[in-house]
Amino acid sequence: MDNPKIRVLFVCLGNICRSPMAEAVFAHMVQHRGLSDMFTIDSAGTAGYHEGAKPDRRSAATCAAHNVPVNHRARRIRKGDFSQFDHILCMDESNYEDLVRMQPAASTARVALFGSYSKTPSDLIIEDPYYGGDDGFRTNFDQVTRCSEGLLTELGFCLSNRLARE
Repeated sequence: MDNPKIRVLFVCLGNICRSPMAEAVFAHMVQHRGLSDMFTIDSAGTAGYHEGAKPDRRSAATCAAHNVPVNHRARRIRKGDFSQFDHILCMDESNYEDLVRMQPAASTARVALFGSYSKTPSDLIIEDPYYGGDDGFRTNFDQVTRCSEGLLTELGFCLSNRLARE
C-alpha cells in the first residue's frame, strides 16, 4: 500500500522572499534524498501584494549561489490550502496569527512556525529581509536550511538514513 504524500506549504507575507526560498530549499533537500515522490511542496503569502510575481531577485540569487533551483510564482493562501496541506509552516508571529485567524474550524492542517524545527534558538523567527540588503537573504537561507533538516528529521527521515520512514 502506498503512503499518502506529505503535503507542506510554506507561508510568509508576500510570497516573494522567505516562503519561496523555504519551498525551494526544502524541495531541493527532499529531491537530493530521493524523496520527491513522497511530498507535495508549495508556498504562499498571507497577503496578495505580489500575486503572479517571481521571487525577489535577491532570494533567487541566494538560492542560485547554493545551486538550489527556484521555480515559483507568488500566490495568496486560499481557504482550500487548510485542507489540502498537512503542514502550513510560517516565518514569523504575524504570519502565524494571520493563519490561525484564517484557519477553518474543520481544518486538520498543522499551522506552526517553520523556525520551530531548528535546534538553533535564533531560527525561531525568520525575519523578513525585503527592506534590507543581501545579508538578510543569506541569513534566511541558512535558517531555512537548518529548519528543513529539522522538519525532515521530525517527519522521520533521518539525515543519515534517507528512507528511515519506510
